[in-house]
Amino acid sequence: MSYGQGDKLHLILDAAYELFGSDGFYETKMSDIADKAGIAKGTLYLYFNSKEQLFTAMSQRDFDHFLGDLEFGLNQFSTLEEQLRFIAGHHLRYYYERKRYTKLFFKAPNNDPDMMEVIRSFMQRYMKLMANAFAQFGMTEPMLHAKSYAGMLDMIKMDIIFSPEFVEQDMDKRIQFAAQLFLNGCMSDHR
Repeated sequence: MSYGQGDKLHLILDAAYELFGSDGFYETKMSDIADKAGIAKGTLYLYFNSKEQLFTAMSQRDFDHFLGDLEFGLNQFSTLEEQLRFIAGHHLRYYYERKRYTKLFFKAPNNDPDMMEVIRSFMQRYMKLMANAFAQFGMTEPMLHAKSYAGMLDMIKMDIIFSPEFVEQDMDKRIQFAAQLFLNGCMSDHR
């Protein structure tokens, strides 16, 4: 990422994302983030009182972007199969694009109440978007379907995060597989 002219808040959030993602929350210092953003450490504290507050703001921005893209994408497709494929692709590509930043997911301040609230809110909004999409096709228990599909995708994302040899073709195969499995059930190949 390039840090130069621009809005200081976005420079700070971009620098925090990169450093928290590559080094982890606990290993990253506020002074490292200020240096990466090209600002004085004191300026950083004008925006955020603590590292936890910065991590929460950074995560909120990322979650809002993820959900905005999801909502926009869902509105582009008219069949359940297309929407399932889009949801799987959106979910899995998110992690594929962040393979270098896995410490965002595993080395985060998980005991910070504000961060936990942001995560809780994100999950509720994510499930609601999926449930609404499923409901429009007459699915019974759309929220339960949404949670089940997200759970399946979360397990598949582990291949992305933990397999260094994972490539885009592997992801495309898993996107297709997840959508077909969810749409047709696991016995469809045996009928």
